[in-house]
Amino acid sequence: METLFRDSNRRLANTSMKLTRYLLTEIDWSIRFITITGSRGVGKTTLIYQHMKETFTSSDKALYVSMENPYFYNHSIVDLIEDFHNNGGRHIFLDEVHKYENWSRELKFVYDSFSDLYIVITASSILDIYKAEADLSRRAISYSLEELSLREYIEFNSGKKLPSFSFQEIIKDHVNIAETLLKDIKPILEFNNYLKHGCYPFFKEGKGVYSEKVLNAINLIIEVDLIGIKGFDYSLVPKLKKFQYLISTSLPFTPNITKLSERLGVSRPTLIKAIQHLEEAQLVIALHKEARGIGVLTKPEKLFVRNTNLMYAYGDEKVNVGARRETFFVNQVSISHELTLANRADFIVDGKYTFEVGGKNKDSSQIRGVKNSFLVKDNIEVGFKNVIPLWLFGFMY
Repeated sequence: METLFRDSNRRLANTSMKLTRYLLTEIDWSIRFITITGSRGVGKTTLIYQHMKETFTSSDKALYVSMENPYFYNHSIVDLIEDFHNNGGRHIFLDEVHKYENWSRELKFVYDSFSDLYIVITASSILDIYKAEADLSRRAISYSLEELSLREYIEFNSGKKLPSFSFQEIIKDHVNIAETLLKDIKPILEFNNYLKHGCYPFFKEGKGVYSEKVLNAINLIIEVDLIGIKGFDYSLVPKLKKFQYLISTSLPFTPNITKLSERLGVSRPTLIKAIQHLEEAQLVIALHKEARGIGVLTKPEKLFVRNTNLMYAYGDEKVNVGARRETFFVNQVSISHELTLANRADFIVDGKYTFEVGGKNKDSSQIRGVKNSFLVKDNIEVGFKNVIPLWLFGFMY
């Protein structure tokens, strides 16, 4: 236990509070059982460090433990928490809990056994907390940490604190919002940099290694998370990697399930299941023309790679401009709103608002006469009436 405390305190001592993610202030930390999910590299561990550092003055009341710690070679979660609680500890933070085989059963037991214990766990975005072996649906409140928004990227780059705006604020008052932001930033320059290397906090480690780190994250998600958590056979790994490459370099991707099944050498149900799990792993976004989830036998009309950085990670500097515009819009808006494909335009948001996405010279012919419709343009700083700058949707969180 002493070794675990030393490791936890060392990590906190080396944690900077200068740059923080949006979720730090949105989580209700008073809840007794919190799960934080998210893809690899988005900053879940740092988020925990920062909360602990700004909240706890007494180091013996809170403890961070990685589930990869050798302690668990001959100890259980129950052993850890019983010892921790007996020594006055009340707040336990368990990182990457999905790497511990019986995590749900043991956490249910300690949650029910220690009424004054507060538990925070992090896990892969692909892990369905509420379908775990033990029933945690009545106990745990789950939060998802997304990739950096454009707003966060600019903050991390410049140190300037910038406000976020709701979807409704943007579509109703985008002109005033954009003009206010232009006093502090050059959005188009920042936007173009963000699209290539701004979605993950490790961009601060240098552009030279950024794409390599993104590819490493993709490979680990497929090789470790999908195989370990979802139980895919390891022989599917190269096929899933090839499929991810096809989606990332052929956007927007309209899947022909039959042909893809033959090309990849997998069955139709396996391929559709793989698409569902790739979306859960935050590698792709699947869209339909109607609001509905992806069932076992339901194929999406279009597949988008999760973010534009994944497009550039494969080394293709000639990324299709139209594809990256749509991918950015889909990524930022779908995080908190229902997004479907439109018949006359590109997208429908929340079943009500129609959007056409294009370049600065795009006209509004495709949405003419459509109620609650908007033209989203790239390479403009300020919009007019129903014409909104594309970059502004990067300020939604």
